[in-house]
Amino acid sequence: MSYAAFTKKVARINDLLCTANLLVWDARVMMPPGGVEARGHQLATVTDYARLLAVSSGMQRTIDSALEDLRGAAEDDPRLRAVRAASDGIAVLSRIPGSLLAEAAELKTRGQAVWAKARAANDFDAFAPLLTRTVEIQRQIAEAIGHDGHPYDALVAGYEPGMSWARLQGLYGEIKAGLLPLIDQALGKPRPRTDFLDRSYPVDGQKRFASAIAARMGYDFSRGRLDDTVHPFEISFTRGDVRITGRFRENWLPGGLFAVWHEAGHGMYEQGIDPAFTRSAFTTDFINLYAVGGASFGMHESQSRLWENRVGRSRRFWELHFGALRDVFPEQLGDVSPEEFWRSVNVARPSLIRVEADELTYDLHIILRSEIEAALICGEVAVKDVRALWAEKVEAYLGLKVESDMLGVLQDVHWSSGMIGSFPTYTLGNVMAAQLFETAATKPGIAEGLDTGDYAPLRSWLGDNVHRFGRSRTPEAILIAATGRGLDVAPYLRHLAEKAAAMGDS
Repeated sequence: MSYAAFTKKVARINDLLCTANLLVWDARVMMPPGGVEARGHQLATVTDYARLLAVSSGMQRTIDSALEDLRGAAEDDPRLRAVRAASDGIAVLSRIPGSLLAEAAELKTRGQAVWAKARAANDFDAFAPLLTRTVEIQRQIAEAIGHDGHPYDALVAGYEPGMSWARLQGLYGEIKAGLLPLIDQALGKPRPRTDFLDRSYPVDGQKRFASAIAARMGYDFSRGRLDDTVHPFEISFTRGDVRITGRFRENWLPGGLFAVWHEAGHGMYEQGIDPAFTRSAFTTDFINLYAVGGASFGMHESQSRLWENRVGRSRRFWELHFGALRDVFPEQLGDVSPEEFWRSVNVARPSLIRVEADELTYDLHIILRSEIEAALICGEVAVKDVRALWAEKVEAYLGLKVESDMLGVLQDVHWSSGMIGSFPTYTLGNVMAAQLFETAATKPGIAEGLDTGDYAPLRSWLGDNVHRFGRSRTPEAILIAATGRGLDVAPYLRHLAEKAAAMGDS
């Protein structure tokens, strides 16, 4: 019964972390501004209680008993992996002072409110003091966890196990070497029409169409819901309650649509985890004290980027579904063809906004953010200098002038949430998505389904090869089992080269 006792204790911790997730969702979607201070205290209390349960002597005895109970079990026995995963995560967590984690939890809620207000006012200086403290906390957490090289390693590994700043720099260099010629090639081609994208598109219509497509892709609205927020996100409490949000603007059609399909990709991952793994160590990220079912943030992003880009931005997708969109907006799109619309949402167009960037330039946004984060954590850059550094890197990488804080350093919610180290997972997700999609497209029924608008075969393959394992396998193990090799940039660069070539066809 020792393993049963272990799962029961971990389930209690996971219930607390899912409750914290619910408090976070409410704070970012429904809570009135006056609730910020109290909500911060509530999150700190729940998070601290979860930490105390995890690092208690009772939990350690339970882990020891479970390991004894499983003596002789095969190395790939999921029960043994669960106990070891919990033990490793708790060992790291125990090195971080509880007071530090409690302050980080409280600061998250207050930070998001301060950030949202500063963003609306276009005033980075109003957010800078809170960001300064956030960076200090994350720096202390990194030192408490420990690292062999750069302090950023400890934070990145919390989101992507096994990843380091040195490895990321090598990966980024490989991607930039492949990307920059493609961007130059794309920018040298005639510009397609985009004049219709910023016409007036009532938000209700956008939501209806985006939701219908998300459901067609496989997001289960009987176990989820779509709400509005300042910055789109997905969050789960159980596999039966996985919520997504979007941000819709009446005068920019692509932003709302692709954000929903991106978050639906995250949602399908959480909804697709095998029930055997939903109340064990495999749903609890002890290091970050967060309830999440995916193998890593990068693997999670692979699912969102796959559905958003490999499916939602494909030429065939718009040949199949543009008519339905035009039915929702007949006046706005009456003079637009499916081909014109596909080109408009794929054109290489350097943008100030990361979430609205095209595929060719998107990773440059991630690289510049990663570089700034790494410099902040090791002390090479102070928060007061971030605005200027951001503008400098945007001009160097994208050739654009930063027009405002709202369109620059204040556009992302991540730093207000203390999620320093998470940005690299977007590029890792792009790489994983390409690798998985390239393999999936060779499997029976998947290419045919994509050609006819039947997305069940692709969703089923992802469910069998990625989703169902949750955190019970590492990202590398999932990639090797599904594609025959570990992380590989080549499929991603092939996809981008094919996209650039296709956009040049007349």
